[in-house]
Amino acid sequence: MTVLMLAFWALVVGGVVALFRSGRPTDSGSAMTAERSAENVLDERFARGEIDEQEYHARRAVLSSTQRR
Repeated sequence: MTVLMLAFWALVVGGVVALFRSGRPTDSGSAMTAERSAENVLDERFARGEIDEQEYHARRAVLSSTQRR
């Protein structure tokens, strides 16, 4: 009886873990998602003052040109 109860709860926990894992985005997402996140990172770096305006525009142009490919 105890073994059956442990097996039942193991299945329940395994099912919950599987549900949560299936809801997460994977690395096999579209290229557009990766490019959007790169643009977001660039925007954040500019907002924090890590890069100046000239470097921001230069890197934004590079991202835009690779996005069209």
